Amino acid sequence: MIRLFFTLLALTGLAGANAAEVRLAVAANFSAPIQVLVSDFEKSTGHKALVSLAASGALFSQIKNGAPFDVMLSADAERPTRLEQEGDAVAGSRFTYAVGRLALWSARSDLVDAQGAVLRRGGFQRLAIAAPKLAPYGGAAMQVLTALALPSAQSNFTLVTGESIGQAYSFIASGNAELGLVALSQVWADGRLKSGSMWLVPASLHTPIRQDAVLLRHGRNNPAALAWMQFLATPQAKTVIRAHGYDI
Repeated sequence: MIRLFFTLLALTGLAGANAAEVRLAVAANFSAPIQVLVSDFEKSTGHKALVSLAASGALFSQIKNGAPFDVMLSADAERPTRLEQEGDAVAGSRFTYAVGRLALWSARSDLVDAQGAVLRRGGFQRLAIAAPKLAPYGGAAMQVLTALALPSAQSNFTLVTGESIGQAYSFIASGNAELGLVALSQVWADGRLKSGSMWLVPASLHTPIRQDAVLLRHGRNNPAALAWMQFLATPQAKTVIRAHGYDI
């Protein structure tokens, strides 16, 4: 069905239509790569892209309440699937554009070791995560903490919850939390850690963070929205996504 959707898109020639504007609802974890992708998209197509960043749950609620977004780039597969099933998105347009990774990160260069042993060793007071009910990365973070089965005597810390993975990152970057579980893409670029210290959480400790994009009903006749969906599946876009710490 997805292949058929893109075949029809190519045949219509809508991606080459006159310049238009697409409104993108984008999961907060994708804030770094979306900037690069939008720039590349606008240069290559002549279209304009407007981005709204928030937790996937918050974006989903906005879409259900009539927000005029054309495309959703979620941090999970569940919400785009529901939008398709409930008639809020174009059937067959949904596909996985990235698979996310979690990182235990601190703005301090000496706090997080390469094995994540700091979680058992302790020595910190606050650990930040995204809200599990709103942000898929928050749900994955809770799975990790449960899987590690931290001894209660050594896990005497306060869990600080942000409304999105972006806010969780801000708590750590500002020092309001010593460390936390964030999206790898927030702290990783061009094959290296931007700053601080990090443990790359094994993917086996949580369910895969499959991030799906879907063309929303509002954008079904928008040439810029159709062009964006086509662009997001190109090798050029995939190279950018991988460079920011995602799997494809």
